[in-house]
Amino acid sequence: MHKQARLKSYLDADCLSDSLDQTVVCDLPARQEIKRILIIKWGGMGDIVMSTAAIEDIHQAFPQAVLHLNTLPAWQSLFADDPRFERIWCLNLQQKSGRWRIYRQWLAEVAAMQYDLIIDLQTNDKSRLLLSLLRLSGRAPRWLLGNHARFPYTVRQIHALSQAHSFQILQQTLITAGIPALTNGPTLAVNPAAQTAAQQLLSQHGLTSQPFAVFLCGSHAGMATKRWGAEHYAALVAHCIARGERVVLLGGQDEAETCQQIASRHPAQVVNLCGQTSLLAVPAICARAQYIVANDTGTAHLAATTPTPMVVLCGPTNPLRVKPVGAQVVALQLDLPCKNCYTKQCSHHSCMRQLTPAQVFPYLPEVKRHHA
Repeated sequence: MHKQARLKSYLDADCLSDSLDQTVVCDLPARQEIKRILIIKWGGMGDIVMSTAAIEDIHQAFPQAVLHLNTLPAWQSLFADDPRFERIWCLNLQQKSGRWRIYRQWLAEVAAMQYDLIIDLQTNDKSRLLLSLLRLSGRAPRWLLGNHARFPYTVRQIHALSQAHSFQILQQTLITAGIPALTNGPTLAVNPAAQTAAQQLLSQHGLTSQPFAVFLCGSHAGMATKRWGAEHYAALVAHCIARGERVVLLGGQDEAETCQQIASRHPAQVVNLCGQTSLLAVPAICARAQYIVANDTGTAHLAATTPTPMVVLCGPTNPLRVKPVGAQVVALQLDLPCKNCYTKQCSHHSCMRQLTPAQVFPYLPEVKRHHA
């Protein structure tokens, strides 16, 4: 008989355990000449949302400076009406056709704005390349900050956290530049339009006075091994129904098929809103839920901007590196020899298939009943 793998749980204390070097290499907030700042952050949705804590710290450290954000077009709506930024500008730096044309456009845009400080929260090969070209052309500002102690950055870390949780890597970058890392979790400004849309959807489906849970049961199609599966989520729905709860399914187009499979099992108790909401409506809905159950997906980080309790199910990805930040979030993972493989295809998918709904049940919080 197969021995059942031990289920491990992870909280912030487990994932944010690296010691941060408090050495300030250069106290940038003390530089009165810094009036215009560019923050660079591309990447996936989870990375973007995670970076908003660092963005808030930058905003607090430079109260008189003008902040611009350079991100990808897909994430522009996340910062709609965000009072921290004077400008959000986007170029599709991920497209392969016409790559160098886009790069030239990016370089011209940055040079024209004459920034005093560029904070590279992306810090990958592409951002280093672009900033190197900017610096070699003589059009870079004096202050360039990233999380690598090498060219092209002019503010360089003494102690790098290359294997730490991405949240702590961002914090270490700020501390090096004298920016206090005080914000404990991601912060997004959910605009009134998103709040209204969320309220209308919940009212439409009779959820304003009835307890409900939110399931984020998909993932990016390129990493489908992170999905727990429709069968398991359908069993979890049945458990929720027995507790007197309804379930709301949220996600994007990549997750539509999985959500439809789950909803078809319990059509009266499941509200399938997959693909029907804006990005900012997701946290607005999650804030009204009793709790959230999610795969390791970018949408889980979006949901973590709310105080709603959340259980995140990890398998091929390491919860010590990917758990959404927040005291209300617990990550679960089976202790298997093949965990944290990060593979995109797997013949057995043991990390998710062997994680049973019954093992997840004890982590669901008690339901708060609405009283007339």
